[in-house]
Amino acid sequence: MVYFAKNIRHLRRLRGMSQELLAAELDITRARLGAYEESRSEPPLHLLIKISEFFKLPVDIIVKNDLTKSGDNSFIQIGRQRVLFPIVVNRRSENLIEIIPMAASAGYLNGYDDPTYIESLQQFSLPMFKHGKHRAFPIKGDSMLPIKSGSIVIGRYIEELEEIKNGKTYIVVTDRDGIVYKRVYNTLKEDGTLLMVSDNKMYPPYQIAPQEVLEIWEFSALIDLEERNEKEITLEQLMTKLQSMESQISDLRGN
Repeated sequence: MVYFAKNIRHLRRLRGMSQELLAAELDITRARLGAYEESRSEPPLHLLIKISEFFKLPVDIIVKNDLTKSGDNSFIQIGRQRVLFPIVVNRRSENLIEIIPMAASAGYLNGYDDPTYIESLQQFSLPMFKHGKHRAFPIKGDSMLPIKSGSIVIGRYIEELEEIKNGKTYIVVTDRDGIVYKRVYNTLKEDGTLLMVSDNKMYPPYQIAPQEVLEIWEFSALIDLEERNEKEITLEQLMTKLQSMESQISDLRGN
C-alpha cells in the first residue's frame, strides 16, 4: 500500500474536508485517520472497503496509483464507482494533451487505461481546449481523405455513446480495429450498433457493437503535417511543431 497514505490525504483535500469530518464519516477517530495519512498505520480490509465506497473509487485504484497527480475531474463515473482517468495539467492549470506516436499506436490498446503508460507519453498544451479531456492520435491510411495518413487528430473524450452526434467524426478505439478515425452514426436505438463511415467511398461502411468500444474521442482539431509522408514524420518533428504553436499562442496571449 505504497500510495495509500498520500491518496487518502489527497482525496480528503479534494473534497474540502477536515480530518475530523472525514473521520466522523468513516466512524473512526481523528487520531486513527492521522495515523493512516502519515503512514504510521494501515487500515483493515473492512475499512478500506468503507473508504472505497465513500469516495466511489475501487480499492485497487486507491492503493496502487498515485492520485496526487490527478485532480477531482480525473475520474469518470461508471455505474456506482468512478474510474481513474488521468488528466495532467501544467503550471498554468491547463490540461496537457498526450500524443500517441505513430510507431507505438498499436501499443495504445494495452495501455489506454494505465495511468503509468499515459504519463510516459509526450505532452503539449493548447489553451483553447479548456473543457474536457483531449488526446492526440495519428491517422493511418486514406479512408478519410483529404486528411492525409500521418496527420494528427486531436479528440475530446466522450464518456457516453449517447453523446455521439450523427455525421460528426470521431477517433474510435476498439479491440478489433485498434485506433480508427471515422464518421459515426448513432443507430443504437434502431439496431443496437454504431455505423462507421469513411469519407473515402472506396471503403464501405460497417457496424460495430457498443461493447466493442474501448474509447471514443470527438474531433476537436487537425494538425496537418503538410507534404511529409508518414515514413518521414518523426515524433520529434511533431513535438517541435507543437512547441512552436504553443510559443506563438503564448506570444499572442502576452500581446
